[in-house]
Amino acid sequence: MEQITKAADLELAVKEAKSQNLEIGLVPTMGALHEGHLSLIERALKENDFVVVSLFVNPIQFNNKEDLEKYPRTIDADLNLISSLIERMEGRRAKELLAFTPTVDEMYPQGEPKEVYHFGPVEEVMEGPRRPGHFSGVAVVVRRLFDLAQPRRAYFGEKDYQQIAIIRALLEQIKYPIELVPCPIVRADDGLALSSRNMRLSPEARAIASTINATLEQAAEMAEYEDVDDVKEWVLDTLSTFHEVNPTLCPNDLKFEPEYFEIVDARTLQPIENWDNAGDLGAVGCIAVWLDGVRLIDIVKF
Repeated sequence: MEQITKAADLELAVKEAKSQNLEIGLVPTMGALHEGHLSLIERALKENDFVVVSLFVNPIQFNNKEDLEKYPRTIDADLNLISSLIERMEGRRAKELLAFTPTVDEMYPQGEPKEVYHFGPVEEVMEGPRRPGHFSGVAVVVRRLFDLAQPRRAYFGEKDYQQIAIIRALLEQIKYPIELVPCPIVRADDGLALSSRNMRLSPEARAIASTINATLEQAAEMAEYEDVDDVKEWVLDTLSTFHEVNPTLCPNDLKFEPEYFEIVDARTLQPIENWDNAGDLGAVGCIAVWLDGVRLIDIVKF
């Protein structure tokens, strides 16, 4: 593994790889790596000749300054995790991995980009209205990474389900021949979806965070015999009243509060009124929950 910080060095490495007809895989991350990220990197190493992993906390996708300031930055630990993965990984196809760790000035040498992306209905639901400018900021940095790495494939985790839809829409807009590879969520033993934000949870909050996934799993079972609105109402009620039912585990000061839970068409992300409205990919439930000041997201497929 080689670490590089300059865009020009990445472009040179990519040019050399292209001259050898090597297929390039890209794994964009904001660092603070966990086993979920490593699963993306592992898959990229198996499916490509040359892999680029970016570790960059992208400021323009944060509409909350405090969230940006608190976002974990653990670059040395991240690089050690990647090195350990490579050392223990058998049967990998890629012979080289570049860890791209640019500064903000390196990614945006002209200052904050002026370009703005619009994605229509897919960004007008769930995260979109609650995080103005977020998806445009994601699109700007991802396109920049696409331009630098010129990948054949790009890997994203399904926990950020709406983000995958946004990247798919971006690829349609810019007409890049890149295969978008969605990868399954990796969970802790108790079911909590792995996230860089989990490390910000207090021990008390972490002890009850698995309730999110447990509630979603039960919702999936309920979908066999309950209609869409009833499942939505039950999930929201279950989480919003958790502190009342479990005051010892979840005192009021932990502030365990669902922000939204939507059941949507898995392709268009538009809300559905009944299960038969879902298209060829079925339905997916997307949730955002505040727990002890940390915002967590998760999904369940129906």
